Formats: sequence, structure tokens, C-alpha cells
Amino acid sequence: MLDINFLTIFLGWCSIINVGVLIFSFLFISVFRNLVINIHSGLMGVKPSELPQLYFHYMSMYKIIIVVFNIVPYFAIKIMT
Repeated sequence: MLDINFLTIFLGWCSIINVGVLIFSFLFISVFRNLVINIHSGLMGVKPSELPQLYFHYMSMYKIIIVVFNIVPYFAIKIMT
């Protein structure tokens, strides 16, 4: 059965994993920029000049989702208990 302690630990690990994925994505896109742009423009048919804006949009939306669904509930439970 789910208890408040399990949920707190679960949300904490979800937050850590998701922030790690966000950091990895940022580093990968930054370091291997040309490779990633070439691969994605070839696969998806998007102009290479449009991809940096799409990457920024993806990263900003992912960050908002992490904050709303992982970090805020984690801190709300920590404050309640």
C-alpha cells in the first residue's frame, strides 16, 4: 500500500532522475550540436535553422513539467509531514 513516506521517496527519486535527464540533454545538445542537428534535420525533415528554437522549447517545457509534477509535490509533502 502507498503511504506518505513511500510517495515522498518516489517523488524525490523522480525529481533526481528527471533533472539528470534534463542536464544530460542540455549537455548533449550543447557539446554535439552539429551532429544532433544533422541527425534530427535528416530524420524529421526540419530545417537546421529551426532546430535550436525547437530544442529550447523542448527543454523549457520539460523543465516546467519536472517542476509542476515532481518538485512541487515533493516539497508540498515534505512541508505537510
